[in-house]
Amino acid sequence: MSAFPSPDEAGLTTGALARRLGVAPTTLRSWDRRYGIGPAVRADGRHRRWRAADVAVLETMCRLTSSGVPPADAARVAKEGALPPAAETELPTAAEPARPAPGRPAAPGALPLGGDVRQECRGLARAAVRLDAPAVEEQLATAVERHGLTVAWQEVMVPTLHAVGRKWASSGDRYVEVEHLLSWQVSTALRRATRAVMPADAAGGPGPVVLACVPGEQHSLPLEALNAGLGQLDIPTRMFGAAVPVEALIASVQRLGPVAVVLWAQARSTASLPLARHLAETRWGVTGARRAPIVMLAGPGWAGRSAPGLPRPAGLSDALTLLAGAYAA
Repeated sequence: MSAFPSPDEAGLTTGALARRLGVAPTTLRSWDRRYGIGPAVRADGRHRRWRAADVAVLETMCRLTSSGVPPADAARVAKEGALPPAAETELPTAAEPARPAPGRPAAPGALPLGGDVRQECRGLARAAVRLDAPAVEEQLATAVERHGLTVAWQEVMVPTLHAVGRKWASSGDRYVEVEHLLSWQVSTALRRATRAVMPADAAGGPGPVVLACVPGEQHSLPLEALNAGLGQLDIPTRMFGAAVPVEALIASVQRLGPVAVVLWAQARSTASLPLARHLAETRWGVTGARRAPIVMLAGPGWAGRSAPGLPRPAGLSDALTLLAGAYAA
């Protein structure tokens, strides 16, 4: 039985069906052209209209390709309408990747998303496993437009990125290409959602929020999400990205006089409390009105560290709330 509501008698457009299945419209057109997985009826002889039977075939096609079955083989099985016993025994499990057909390279298996994620995560994961960059790009843009940046990051991008990381860690460093493609596309989507905000012109006005990964830390995607979110709140930022040297961090704080400094550490080995405290003690301004930044510790690397006076947000929403309050004050 189809997992989606049945199309009405007029049928679904390609765009509407693509959104339901979590794939790109270009993927559906490509499957139609290459493998004959197309609608039985075309409106006016040209425009695709997908009926309930067409949707059932495509659901099978998506399920098989996301499990690692080569598209040509998946198309053949989907058009037959049922999985033969041999095909069922050859589908990959969580611990066993799919075996390639003779002469074909193996496709990666499904990502371990779990059962409590948004449907968009499954479509995004399928597209990432297929290395379908246009589909990944389109689905990320749709998630941001439909849910807003914060929800899209926390409930679509992060769960899918974590699933890729788990797959990578459990498969002997395979699927690196999937992680790289998804990370690049997420970064692109976040930057497209980012708008520059000019700092206050008045002398003595609030400075920007400085965003930086601690030295040795390369994971900058969470800071890119925070940077985009602050821009939507009209809060100026200075984004320095991955692995910022100590001297550069100190110099930037002294030059900019920021309202806050956000230090991201993914691993405990990179989280440096002495650096954070040093930045928190940095002062600027005229005598009698000297100021210091709020230093926020972000990321799992700070877990278990005692740092009185240095706030640790629980996630993107919490960080935006804390920083918006600090900037307003």
